[in-house]
Amino acid sequence: MSRHVAIVTDSTAYLPHRESERHRITSVPLTVVLGDEALEEGTEISARALEQAMRKRLPVTTSRPAPEQFARTYAALAAEGAGEIVSLHLSAELSGTYDAAVLAAREAPVPVRVVDTGMVAMALGFCALAAAEATAKGASADEAVAAVRARAVGSTALFCVDTLEHLRRGGRIGAAQALLGSALAVKPILELADGAIQLKEKVRTSGKALARLEELVAEQVAQAGPVDLAVHHLAAEEKATALADRLAERLGTSGELYVSEVGAVIGAHTGPGLVGVVVSPR
Repeated sequence: MSRHVAIVTDSTAYLPHRESERHRITSVPLTVVLGDEALEEGTEISARALEQAMRKRLPVTTSRPAPEQFARTYAALAAEGAGEIVSLHLSAELSGTYDAAVLAAREAPVPVRVVDTGMVAMALGFCALAAAEATAKGASADEAVAAVRARAVGSTALFCVDTLEHLRRGGRIGAAQALLGSALAVKPILELADGAIQLKEKVRTSGKALARLEELVAEQVAQAGPVDLAVHHLAAEEKATALADRLAERLGTSGELYVSEVGAVIGAHTGPGLVGVVVSPR
């Protein structure tokens, strides 16, 4: 049995299922808690079910995977022939998922390299794909981690939301930023920077926010060269598809362009109406 390098990520990478299967990437799910019911992202709760719960103002929280979930995953991959494991996760500034993976890695039957990518959504997904593509060519775990870090360094995630209240409740932004977003109908454009969510710009209306989002993406692509893009949304498919069409026509990128709805974990912190773009240099 060959001793290969296995790639693990978590459910917030939002990789298309076909890509996860093709590249043999294993995903460990985070949990969404609706009221007193804990549900695994991706299998037990959909983005649409989350949207309906939030519109009904049901209490929604999220939680990291337990270290035991990672331990079971690592043990299973070792039993299947993995000699090393690279485990890539969303920003430790946003979740305790990385910490849980580190705890499990200490007792794993094979060496596990746990990486805080500082990313989320397809910014994390593109990192996982970079690792998988590297190992498919015979890269070691160290080389795969280097490929991940190279991908993450230039990656950007920009997004706008209908309200900052969900991010405030989840502790992902401060109360002052949330107040700013509600004052005078300001629609902030947010950015994932240094692993945390930060205010990028202030725009007056949703329409102007989407137009400015497009401009910011175009600026990023002009600086980065060949890129992969992902347009994410929650309950805003029409806006996301239109934005993706404009970006494809305007940029003519030769890389991948994905359009997808985020899962329940990210959706719980952004709320319906999210539209975001990930720019990931190749």
